[in-house]
Amino acid sequence: MEYPITPAVRFLREKKIEFVPHLYDYVEKGGAKESARQLGVEVHAVVKTLVLETNEKKPLVVLMHGDREVSTKSLARHLGVKSVEPATPEKASKLTGYLVGGTSPFGTRTKMPVYAERTIFGLERIWINGGKRGFLVEIDPDALRLLQAAEVEVGIEK
Repeated sequence: MEYPITPAVRFLREKKIEFVPHLYDYVEKGGAKESARQLGVEVHAVVKTLVLETNEKKPLVVLMHGDREVSTKSLARHLGVKSVEPATPEKASKLTGYLVGGTSPFGTRTKMPVYAERTIFGLERIWINGGKRGFLVEIDPDALRLLQAAEVEVGIEK
């Protein structure tokens, strides 16, 4: 199966991280639920890559279970800032080099602090964006440690 060679794929290869590529039909606004359905995996194991920024306009990445949302209040408290909100799609694309819906935490254009929901590390395998819409990579969650991902507990049920 032909899969795209994205900056994320190059990063994983360079770091010798084993991954299984999974292509699916990208659906606008389908999100983690849609990719999980098409790939036949638990939506909880699909990890979303979210680009947010603090009230001081400092960008950051949050990795979250596909069936949870980020409590921006808890995250702001954790970071010791006034507020945190999602970056605009334009800003997210500029920072990462990826289109929204195809954002991977690996191989981003700009190095940003990464925060991962603690329970992600307890999963056996995760499916995370490979840098293109309709393309997830299946990896061991420990690979996220390469991003110096700080563990946080900011997930809330949707």
